Amino acid sequence: MKAVARLTLACSLALPPTTAAAQTALPLRHQPETTKPAITAADLMSRLYVYADDSMMGRATGTEYNLKATAYIAAEVRRLGLVPAGDSGGYFQNVPLVKRELDPQARLAVDGATLRLWEDYLPRDQGGPTRPIDGAQAVFAGAWGDTTMLAPEQAAGKLVVLAVPRRPNPGQPGWFVPRAGVTARYRTAAGIAIVSLDIMPPQLRDAFRAAGVTLKEDAPPTGDPLPTYLYVTAATASRLVGAPVATAAAGTAGKTVQGGLAYVEAAAPARNVVAILPGADPKLKGEFVAIGAHNDHIGFNNTPVDHDSLRAFNTAMRRLVLAAPDGRPTPAQIAAIHVNVDSLRKLRPARRDSIANGADDDGSGTVTVLEIAEQLANATPRPKRSILFVWHTGEELGLFGSQWFTDHPTVPRDSIVAQLNMDMVGRGRAGEEKLGGPAYLQLIGSRRLSTELGNLVESVNKTERQPFTFDYQYDAPGHPEQYYCRSDHYMYARYGIPITFFSTGDHQDYHEVTDEPQYIDYDHMARVGQLVYDIARAVANLDHRIVVDKPKPDPRGQCVQ
Repeated sequence: MKAVARLTLACSLALPPTTAAAQTALPLRHQPETTKPAITAADLMSRLYVYADDSMMGRATGTEYNLKATAYIAAEVRRLGLVPAGDSGGYFQNVPLVKRELDPQARLAVDGATLRLWEDYLPRDQGGPTRPIDGAQAVFAGAWGDTTMLAPEQAAGKLVVLAVPRRPNPGQPGWFVPRAGVTARYRTAAGIAIVSLDIMPPQLRDAFRAAGVTLKEDAPPTGDPLPTYLYVTAATASRLVGAPVATAAAGTAGKTVQGGLAYVEAAAPARNVVAILPGADPKLKGEFVAIGAHNDHIGFNNTPVDHDSLRAFNTAMRRLVLAAPDGRPTPAQIAAIHVNVDSLRKLRPARRDSIANGADDDGSGTVTVLEIAEQLANATPRPKRSILFVWHTGEELGLFGSQWFTDHPTVPRDSIVAQLNMDMVGRGRAGEEKLGGPAYLQLIGSRRLSTELGNLVESVNKTERQPFTFDYQYDAPGHPEQYYCRSDHYMYARYGIPITFFSTGDHQDYHEVTDEPQYIDYDHMARVGQLVYDIARAVANLDHRIVVDKPKPDPRGQCVQ
């Protein structure tokens, strides 16, 4: 699922009270077996241990490892005999992503004294052209959210120095200010410097230092460049303002900045995998039921952690989150978590780990789509309409692969009658979700465009051997998790294509190195796959196109949960 700001809490490794995570019966390694036509837990296990193996190095978009992962998908659909539907008659649709890195010539100075890059200041890429700040005068804007904040018209052409909120919102870290909101307020500024580098967690600093990957749009951005964006230490801010920022008043005029920052771009390899199972009805085979998942994850980092103690800590944290009435454990509860390392070491030696394998996110969806494709390819009779399979790249970076595919579809866009998206369908046990268990499944978006699709999903579920109990809470308008906007289905929905999003939900291993194949519930995942298979067949065999009876969104507008 598309990333949101989340930081791993450091493990408190103390003895003796323990909250050690139970060791599962599944192995760290598994020898894959030949898959069968039916959707089975054994097949899913064979596929996922390959797809989320350490050799894939976390499948980050723009890397050779994501290309390796997509090569595996393409080899499988070729073996199944699906029709290629990517670029130039192949299975791949190339997505024009670029990697943006800070120009090594970047330099900033105040009063002739050079500021130290990464120590005194940290640039944040705005994703496109930014204004030069050479010769800009600094001005202190006060603290974000204060009524005395600098007025937008006073920021034109200046380097705005902005302190973090004096009273952070509950649940927000102390360093946080909303970059989009700040940029919008001070849109005419030459630059914006947020006084938060001292309190920013090291792992977040590392993330902002890393090269960013973004989609190269069809047309260059229009309008004025954005302000240059920085995080600075309190000492640097005081040098810029010419007075201690702790006591400075909003509007205090500061020093002039010399130098500048720029970003350089290089192509980043990325591709969707697209394949078709042709329909059996000559009149309806030109229409498509799309089934999708995202093929990427978040890669690896350069700071290995102890896998088992991290998982034990996060498992204990998950229990506290689920038990807390508001989902927020108290600081005292968090401080009380202890991990008995000796007990863990009796199970196995320390395991240093730096690879975010993404077994559930979204290895589970990826291999489930492959299983559905295999069962459909061997089914008799075939569905009347064609089935369009798309494994999207760049979901974690911002839904880039699905955006590109729906903006540049390899089949006529209006021939896609529905899209069924799976993202994180391998978990959902009790203890991972508040309502979790064998019947648990989250459903999002099924009635947002089509009442008929939502009703059909419900009716098909009732015919399953073990029907699911659908959790619709995350589909609620305005839900803070914003799941409707955070996975690939939305890129189809924005064009008025009815969608349904299937997920077994969040868990303690989300975007961690501990999201590995041995923690997946394969029986549950196989049942999800069978449900989606049956829904796809039902939609494909209708004597009419799924009716869209709800307003369509603006394809270029902001997603609304």
